[in-house]
Amino acid sequence: MKSKASTKEAVKAKEKVAVSTAVRPENYIPRLKVKFQEKVLPVMMKEFGYENPMQVPRIERIVLNVGMGEAVQNVKLLESAAAELEQITGQKPVLTKAKKAIAGFKLREGVPIGVKVTLRGVRMHEFMDRLIAVALPRIRDFRGISPKAFDGRGNYTLGLREQLTFPEIKYDDIASIHGMDITFVTTAKRNDEAKALLAHLGMPFRAS
Repeated sequence: MKSKASTKEAVKAKEKVAVSTAVRPENYIPRLKVKFQEKVLPVMMKEFGYENPMQVPRIERIVLNVGMGEAVQNVKLLESAAAELEQITGQKPVLTKAKKAIAGFKLREGVPIGVKVTLRGVRMHEFMDRLIAVALPRIRDFRGISPKAFDGRGNYTLGLREQLTFPEIKYDDIASIHGMDITFVTTAKRNDEAKALLAHLGMPFRAS
Protein backbone atom coordinates (compact mmCIF):
# COMPACT_ATOMS: atom_id res chain seq x y z
CA MET A 1 0.00 0.00 0.00
CA LYS A 2 1.32 3.45 -0.93
CA SER A 3 2.14 5.88 1.89
CA LYS A 4 0.41 9.25 2.18
CA ALA A 5 3.73 10.94 1.38
CA SER A 6 4.21 8.99 -1.85
CA THR A 7 0.59 9.66 -2.84
CA LYS A 8 1.05 13.40 -2.32
CA GLU A 9 4.25 13.32 -4.39
CA ALA A 10 2.42 11.55 -7.21
CA VAL A 11 -0.37 14.16 -7.14
CA LYS A 12 2.17 17.00 -7.24
CA ALA A 13 3.94 15.38 -10.18
CA LYS A 14 0.67 15.11 -12.09
CA GLU A 15 -0.15 18.74 -11.35
CA LYS A 16 3.24 19.87 -12.67
CA VAL A 17 2.75 17.83 -15.83
CA ALA A 18 -0.75 19.27 -16.30
CA VAL A 19 0.68 22.79 -16.09
CA SER A 20 3.40 21.95 -18.62
CA THR A 21 0.83 20.74 -21.15
CA ALA A 22 -1.45 23.76 -20.79
CA VAL A 23 -1.18 26.90 -22.94
CA ARG A 24 2.55 27.56 -23.22
CA PRO A 25 3.83 31.00 -22.19
CA GLU A 26 6.40 32.87 -24.24
CA ASN A 27 9.95 31.49 -23.91
CA TYR A 28 8.50 28.29 -22.46
CA ILE A 29 11.00 25.50 -21.73
CA PRO A 30 9.70 22.01 -20.77
CA ARG A 31 10.60 21.12 -17.19
CA LEU A 32 12.32 17.90 -18.31
CA LYS A 33 14.65 19.94 -20.53
CA VAL A 34 15.37 22.24 -17.59
CA LYS A 35 16.13 19.18 -15.48
CA PHE A 36 18.59 17.96 -18.12
CA GLN A 37 20.37 21.30 -18.33
CA GLU A 38 20.55 22.00 -14.60
CA LYS A 39 20.93 18.54 -13.06
CA VAL A 40 21.54 15.72 -15.53
CA LEU A 41 24.22 17.41 -17.62
CA PRO A 42 26.64 18.18 -14.74
CA VAL A 43 26.07 14.75 -13.15
CA MET A 44 26.75 12.96 -16.46
CA MET A 45 29.90 15.01 -17.07
CA LYS A 46 31.26 13.94 -13.69
CA GLU A 47 30.08 10.33 -14.00
CA PHE A 48 31.64 9.68 -17.41
CA GLY A 49 34.47 12.20 -17.34
CA TYR A 50 33.28 14.25 -20.30
CA GLU A 51 35.42 17.33 -20.90
CA ASN A 52 32.84 19.22 -22.97
CA PRO A 53 29.09 19.58 -22.24
CA MET A 54 28.40 18.76 -25.90
CA GLN A 55 29.80 15.26 -25.29
CA VAL A 56 26.94 14.48 -22.91
CA PRO A 57 24.34 12.24 -24.64
CA ARG A 58 20.95 13.73 -25.41
CA ILE A 59 17.60 12.39 -26.53
CA GLU A 60 17.15 13.15 -30.24
CA ARG A 61 13.62 11.86 -30.72
CA ILE A 62 10.98 9.51 -29.35
CA VAL A 63 9.12 7.21 -31.75
CA LEU A 64 5.78 5.62 -30.82
CA ASN A 65 4.77 2.72 -33.04
CA VAL A 66 1.54 0.72 -33.06
CA GLY A 67 1.41 -2.42 -35.20
CA MET A 68 -2.09 -3.46 -36.26
CA GLY A 69 -1.86 -6.58 -38.42
CA GLU A 70 -5.57 -7.24 -37.83
CA ALA A 71 -6.30 -3.92 -39.54
CA VAL A 72 -5.97 -5.78 -42.84
CA GLN A 73 -9.40 -7.23 -42.07
CA ASN A 74 -10.82 -4.21 -40.24
CA VAL A 75 -9.57 -0.76 -41.25
CA LYS A 76 -11.56 0.87 -38.41
CA LEU A 77 -9.06 -0.57 -35.93
CA LEU A 78 -6.28 1.37 -37.63
CA GLU A 79 -8.33 4.56 -37.66
CA SER A 80 -9.03 4.15 -33.94
CA ALA A 81 -5.34 3.50 -33.17
CA ALA A 82 -4.35 6.62 -35.11
CA ALA A 83 -6.86 8.77 -33.21
CA GLU A 84 -5.64 7.40 -29.88
CA LEU A 85 -1.99 8.02 -30.73
CA GLU A 86 -2.85 11.60 -31.65
CA GLN A 87 -4.62 12.01 -28.30
CA ILE A 88 -1.57 10.69 -26.45
CA THR A 89 1.05 12.73 -28.29
CA GLY A 90 -0.75 15.80 -29.64
CA GLN A 91 0.67 15.03 -33.07
CA LYS A 92 -0.91 13.46 -36.15
CA PRO A 93 0.41 9.91 -36.80
CA VAL A 94 1.62 8.57 -40.13
CA LEU A 95 0.70 5.17 -41.55
CA THR A 96 3.21 2.34 -41.65
CA LYS A 97 2.84 -0.08 -44.55
CA ALA A 98 3.80 -3.70 -45.15
CA LYS A 99 7.23 -3.93 -46.80
CA LYS A 100 6.52 -7.33 -48.34
CA ALA A 101 3.58 -9.61 -49.05
CA ILE A 102 2.82 -12.55 -46.74
CA ALA A 103 0.31 -14.92 -48.30
CA GLY A 104 -0.39 -16.82 -45.07
CA PHE A 105 -1.66 -13.60 -43.46
CA LYS A 106 -3.37 -12.37 -46.64
CA LEU A 107 -1.03 -9.42 -46.50
CA ARG A 108 -0.09 -7.49 -49.62
CA GLU A 109 2.93 -5.24 -50.00
CA GLY A 110 2.10 -1.58 -49.32
CA VAL A 111 -1.02 -2.29 -47.24
CA PRO A 112 -1.29 -0.08 -44.08
CA ILE A 113 -0.61 -2.21 -40.99
CA GLY A 114 0.17 0.36 -38.32
CA VAL A 115 0.67 3.96 -37.27
CA LYS A 116 3.59 5.83 -35.75
CA VAL A 117 4.52 9.24 -34.39
CA THR A 118 7.99 10.77 -34.17
CA LEU A 119 8.34 13.39 -31.43
CA ARG A 120 11.06 16.01 -31.18
CA GLY A 121 11.65 19.19 -29.18
CA VAL A 122 8.94 20.40 -26.82
CA ARG A 123 6.47 17.61 -27.57
CA MET A 124 9.17 15.01 -27.01
CA HIS A 125 10.09 16.39 -23.58
CA GLU A 126 6.46 16.83 -22.53
CA PHE A 127 5.53 13.30 -23.61
CA MET A 128 8.44 11.77 -21.69
CA ASP A 129 7.51 13.81 -18.63
CA ARG A 130 3.90 12.52 -18.74
CA LEU A 131 5.10 8.97 -19.37
CA ILE A 132 7.33 8.99 -16.28
CA ALA A 133 5.09 10.95 -13.90
CA VAL A 134 1.63 9.75 -14.90
CA ALA A 135 1.43 6.80 -17.32
CA LEU A 136 3.95 4.26 -16.01
CA PRO A 137 2.76 4.51 -12.38
CA ARG A 138 -0.73 3.49 -13.63
CA ILE A 139 0.51 0.03 -14.66
CA ARG A 140 -0.75 -2.61 -12.24
CA ASP A 141 1.97 -4.08 -10.01
CA PHE A 142 4.54 -1.87 -11.71
CA ARG A 143 8.08 -2.59 -10.50
CA GLY A 144 10.08 -0.68 -13.06
CA ILE A 145 11.06 -1.05 -16.70
CA SER A 146 13.52 -3.58 -18.10
CA PRO A 147 17.17 -2.47 -18.23
CA LYS A 148 17.88 -4.95 -21.04
CA ALA A 149 16.03 -3.35 -23.99
CA PHE A 150 18.97 -1.32 -25.35
CA ASP A 151 20.20 -1.96 -28.88
CA GLY A 152 23.91 -1.29 -28.31
CA ARG A 153 23.74 1.96 -30.29
CA GLY A 154 22.30 4.23 -27.62
CA ASN A 155 18.62 3.50 -28.25
CA TYR A 156 16.05 2.02 -25.88
CA THR A 157 12.66 0.49 -26.72
CA LEU A 158 9.89 0.22 -24.14
CA GLY A 159 6.97 -2.06 -24.92
CA LEU A 160 3.56 -1.30 -23.43
CA ARG A 161 0.84 -3.95 -23.44
CA GLU A 162 -2.11 -1.59 -23.77
CA GLN A 163 -2.91 2.00 -24.68
CA LEU A 164 -5.03 2.35 -21.52
CA THR A 165 -1.79 3.02 -19.66
CA PHE A 166 -2.28 6.63 -20.76
CA PRO A 167 -5.06 8.50 -18.90
CA GLU A 168 -6.09 10.29 -22.11
CA ILE A 169 -7.54 6.99 -23.39
CA LYS A 170 -10.90 5.86 -22.02
CA TYR A 171 -11.94 2.20 -22.12
CA ASP A 172 -15.43 2.91 -23.44
CA ASP A 173 -14.04 4.82 -26.43
CA ILE A 174 -11.58 2.27 -27.82
CA ALA A 175 -12.17 -0.18 -30.67
CA SER A 176 -9.65 -2.73 -29.35
CA ILE A 177 -6.93 -3.11 -26.75
CA HIS A 178 -3.47 -3.06 -28.28
CA GLY A 179 0.11 -2.43 -27.28
CA MET A 180 2.79 -0.13 -28.63
CA ASP A 181 6.54 0.27 -28.76
CA ILE A 182 8.15 3.50 -27.57
CA THR A 183 11.72 4.00 -28.79
CA PHE A 184 14.06 6.58 -27.27
CA VAL A 185 16.72 7.54 -29.82
CA THR A 186 19.74 9.14 -28.14
CA THR A 187 23.16 10.39 -29.19
CA ALA A 188 24.83 7.94 -26.80
CA LYS A 189 27.27 5.45 -28.31
CA ARG A 190 27.02 2.82 -25.57
CA ASN A 191 24.26 1.17 -23.56
CA ASP A 192 25.62 2.37 -20.21
CA GLU A 193 25.65 6.00 -21.38
CA ALA A 194 22.10 5.75 -22.71
CA LYS A 195 20.83 4.04 -19.56
CA ALA A 196 22.46 6.67 -17.33
CA LEU A 197 20.88 9.47 -19.38
CA LEU A 198 17.38 7.98 -19.18
CA ALA A 199 17.74 7.04 -15.52
CA HIS A 200 18.88 10.53 -14.51
CA LEU A 201 15.89 11.96 -16.40
CA GLY A 202 13.63 9.78 -14.28
CA MET A 203 13.05 6.54 -16.19
CA PRO A 204 12.34 3.94 -13.48
CA PHE A 205 14.61 1.01 -14.36
CA ARG A 206 14.21 -2.06 -12.17
CA ALA A 207 17.18 -3.91 -10.78
CA SER A 208 18.51 -6.38 -13.36
